[in-house]
Amino acid sequence: MTGTEPILEVSGLVKHYPLTRGILVKKQIGAVRAVDGVDFTLGRGETLGIVGESGCGKSTVARLLVSLEKPTAGAIRYRGEDITGLSPRALKAVRRNIQMVFQDPYTSLNPRMTVGDIIGEPYEIHPEAAPRGDRRRRVRDLLDVVGLNPEYINRYPHQFSGGQRQRIGIARGLALRPEIIVADEPVSALDVSVQAQVINLLAGLQEEFGLSYVFIAHDLSIVRHISDRVAVMYLGRIVEQGSHTEIYDHPTHPYTQALLSAVPVPDPEAREHRERIILGGDVPSPAHIPSGCRFRTRCWKAQERCVREVPLLAVPETLRTAGGPAAHDSACHFAENSLAGRELR
Repeated sequence: MTGTEPILEVSGLVKHYPLTRGILVKKQIGAVRAVDGVDFTLGRGETLGIVGESGCGKSTVARLLVSLEKPTAGAIRYRGEDITGLSPRALKAVRRNIQMVFQDPYTSLNPRMTVGDIIGEPYEIHPEAAPRGDRRRRVRDLLDVVGLNPEYINRYPHQFSGGQRQRIGIARGLALRPEIIVADEPVSALDVSVQAQVINLLAGLQEEFGLSYVFIAHDLSIVRHISDRVAVMYLGRIVEQGSHTEIYDHPTHPYTQALLSAVPVPDPEAREHRERIILGGDVPSPAHIPSGCRFRTRCWKAQERCVREVPLLAVPETLRTAGGPAAHDSACHFAENSLAGRELR
């Protein structure tokens, strides 16, 4: 889907949470740099996968995209308009076109509301989206679209399985016919067999409704099957991005290579012969990010230059001249092509 018209553009996105000390008089002594300068675009009808370890800032990016939180700095442009400084009235109109599917299907649905009320609630907030007399029919249609019996409209969330609850969450996200859906780890709480069903459902809905997805996950094998492009995050920044073929078959950043080497491989022979990369140390605190390259404290390639210089997210010079799928953005001074991802199918 590369080359499609950008519908969402994110530039210099920053979200810092202040660290304070004191009871009566609070003094800021630092900040948790959850998101620290993120740039990406989302094309019309495209799926951008964002992957990384827990705590790297993926979910914070999701909340910023749907304006659940205000960014510290940077711009989020929807159809060319920066939505970060909009008035509440103008933001309400934008939110209709950018919806979210949450991670936990058990806590994201109100247990005191019926399925019909949950899915129909967006119509109460945006009454112009559906006439009052037509809302019940639309809710039934949405249940049918996500593979649930429309007769379940009067049931409560506790009467459904985890996979069925996530389908209800997806139906709620579709109610206003948005252009963009931000899916924050939508299958991580589900069984493996159910994960496949939900992924196939999302892929089918994208084709049917012309949706654009920002799909956030820590499971790289799932992201491969649904994403057109992939962005790998580490400590609040994107360290590598490209098409799913470039990232999975030709990873150039050491962090991406380590993540791919940790993905389980079903074939015993392939598992025996592939190289496993074990990262040393722990992920640094986002309140105390290392100087230079933020991955250097765990990287086997780290040198003195990595301490002094922050690597830019760009096509490395050594790979630019060679061309090919390895020539994609990578924030590493010593990026090199690796075929380790070929074992992930």
